[in-house]
Amino acid sequence: MECVMYYPLSRAEILEVIGTFEGLVVRSRTPIDAELIAAAKELKFIARSGSGLENIDLDVCSARNISVYNAPEGNRVAVAEHAIGMLLSLFNHLSRCDAEVRQGLWRREENRGVELEGKTVGIIGFGQNGSAMAQRLSGFNCEILAYDKYVVNYAPAGVKETTMDELFQRCDVLSLHIPLTTETQRLVDEGFIAKFQKPIYIINTSRGPILNTRALLDALSSGKALGACLDVLEFERTSFENLGKDEQPKDLQELLASNKVVLSPHVAGWTVESYIKLSDILAEKILADWT
Repeated sequence: MECVMYYPLSRAEILEVIGTFEGLVVRSRTPIDAELIAAAKELKFIARSGSGLENIDLDVCSARNISVYNAPEGNRVAVAEHAIGMLLSLFNHLSRCDAEVRQGLWRREENRGVELEGKTVGIIGFGQNGSAMAQRLSGFNCEILAYDKYVVNYAPAGVKETTMDELFQRCDVLSLHIPLTTETQRLVDEGFIAKFQKPIYIINTSRGPILNTRALLDALSSGKALGACLDVLEFERTSFENLGKDEQPKDLQELLASNKVVLSPHVAGWTVESYIKLSDILAEKILADWT
């Protein structure tokens, strides 16, 4: 098996050379759509270095009997640790504290935090990332509720497998660990947030378009949401590399100005260790089927 690195190529250049490729290893920069797959006459597999598959036309792959691999096992620890870090930063105002101390301000009472212990945390999606999040929450003495529409009897000790209705009734913190699909796009909207009986904190380390930013901003303004930890934004480019250099939408400007939100640039799964693990896991899966 010969491997070549063509990451710097443009889409047009990829279309010119892809005809003889038997496999593709991709991230998110180039959509693997029907046109590109049609040009890859010899293609047998596509491997996504990460977990999300929304940039790959899975229906066309299925019709062509092209195997598709991803590696959610590779960044599950990174995503979970990042989510916990963001939540603790939000609870304890760490971004603000750091900036104020650097400016010579010593505001103790104004920066009094809240504790994760005793909170009820709801996890939507209990795959690799959701289950890793639950494992890391287990040491904080909080109640962990989990909901996954597509599996049953999945919850380990210390996690309660439950319904969305119970999440709406009891959650203090909601953490999203679901893929972006037509079903989940803008799932968390005004109506969804309104169903929670208590004011909540929201964590999104999955995909930006799952959360309606305007609905979140309105909830933060009304007190229905107490804060949010967002590693992903619905304003991201599809390659996740930036927010674009065009004029920023009003909702994005408002989000960036909020002191109730902790933000990071889609790096929850982006650690030194995960970079290696993602590659190792994909290599194992590919070699198991094609050698």
